[in-house]
Amino acid sequence: MHRARSAILLLVPALLVSGCSVAPHVSDDGDPIEVALPTQEGAEAYPQQSIGEPVTPTSFFADLPQNGVTVPDGALWERLRAEYGLPAVDHQWIDTERVWYADHPDYIMRVFTRAAPYLRYIIDQIEARGMPMEIALLPVVESAFDPFAYSHGRAAGLWQFIPATGRRFGLDQDWWYDGRRDPVESTRAALDYLQALNEMFDGDWLLAIAAYNSGEANVARAIRRNEERGEPTDFFHLRLPTETRTYVPRLIAIAQVVADPEGNGVELPYLPDEAYLVRIEMDRQIDLALASEMSEVDLTDLYLLNAGFNRWATRPDASGLNLPIEKADLFRDRLAAMGDRALVSSTRYTVRSGDTLSGIADRNGTTVQQLREANGLSGTSIRVGQALMVPTPSAAADAYALSAEARLGRTLNTPRGEQRTEYTVHSGDSLWVIAQRYGVEVRQLARWNGMAPRDPLAVGRELVIWLDGAQVGLHSAMAAQPSVEDRIRRVNYVVRRGDSLSRIAGRFNVNVRQITRWNDIDPTRYLQPGQRLVLYVDVTEQAD
Repeated sequence: MHRARSAILLLVPALLVSGCSVAPHVSDDGDPIEVALPTQEGAEAYPQQSIGEPVTPTSFFADLPQNGVTVPDGALWERLRAEYGLPAVDHQWIDTERVWYADHPDYIMRVFTRAAPYLRYIIDQIEARGMPMEIALLPVVESAFDPFAYSHGRAAGLWQFIPATGRRFGLDQDWWYDGRRDPVESTRAALDYLQALNEMFDGDWLLAIAAYNSGEANVARAIRRNEERGEPTDFFHLRLPTETRTYVPRLIAIAQVVADPEGNGVELPYLPDEAYLVRIEMDRQIDLALASEMSEVDLTDLYLLNAGFNRWATRPDASGLNLPIEKADLFRDRLAAMGDRALVSSTRYTVRSGDTLSGIADRNGTTVQQLREANGLSGTSIRVGQALMVPTPSAAADAYALSAEARLGRTLNTPRGEQRTEYTVHSGDSLWVIAQRYGVEVRQLARWNGMAPRDPLAVGRELVIWLDGAQVGLHSAMAAQPSVEDRIRRVNYVVRRGDSLSRIAGRFNVNVRQITRWNDIDPTRYLQPGQRLVLYVDVTEQAD
């Protein structure tokens, strides 16, 4: 019996699933892809806010052997292999995943080259906690070691935390910063979560890893079903979501490839067992361009080591700055020499008629709170002629190439079809409604705009839509007809005795999958009388 099952169920509201919806591989042209499960046949573009082929900090490779030089795969790999701790398992699912990796040696080289700046730090943290070292390879499965990876399930960063789970484990998320993408903070949170799951499942690491992907409630239910049937409750006997049945074998498979790269026909990049990352705690905000200059670390590299920063500067309050260890003393010395001088530039702005504090903040890439702090304002009231000091980036916008705005700009301007059109979000809109109007898929629409399908839509936001062939004609024809927004209505439905998802779907001419998505409910759970559901129905398709 699993003594922790009751604790698991009690914690379900707080401990939500992390992990991307489908673990990514990367196609031959360098673009991340999702692999259909479990056969991995067929692929679609992996939705994320990265900029095509993920980038690796150039500074890491300055003193390493150059291309074309034959070297051993490095002491770091030997240390990793020596501390493997997952149970030795043979299973067809693992074999399938290992064959995929072996058949894609270029992918292996790309992913682990990208992992180079982070892997030693992750290994150190896992070793300090006494956890199985295979867990250091989990970001291969989660994000392909891209700190900017963003899945259609709203999971972000190396360890692919969704927003709620990130907050539960102390990963702050605000306008300036998203801790889910911070390599240091997200690693701490992921290992905290995995250790908690391991304790819940009586020390069974395979069940803990499965729960990291699909949620502890799913794993607990699967265990309970097998116990009731008198069946084994190890991972390979549980009835879990298809994705999770591939997720755990995929981790074991990549660990086997790393254990014997030559036997699997792949080559690993040379990685010395030397510390690379160091975190410097800052008690005030600093312009990242200035931090780059003071540390002599390329600004693109600085963003990659500090992928949690969304904007042109660190957070206004205290935050950590990740630097190559060899640059840390130089930065500290120059920071001390700055004394109390401001590390963020400001420009003087005179308030004009019609100005609001939020409008000034939006136009200048800052926040209302920061404007208030910079100007000693207790509220948001301003007057015409008032002089404000506005925090301003010190470098041109294109210098901050990996800021959230810059990455999103590249996403919006990447051609995806024959005709580009723009749509302004109105009150009551959803991605589904807009996608229906233009005859595109919701995931496509989200990906084109650097979003996940469940991301909230702000009224007034401009969305980019790409149309091809028949879609262009369809859009032209629809322009003369009542719009989908006019036909789609929100219905608040109260569940009655005897109702089921399929019965409600048939009544309103929608499908079960839509209802579960609109209401974020489990399709396997029974509906309760009195339960409230939100439906979006086309009034032209309803029976009289």
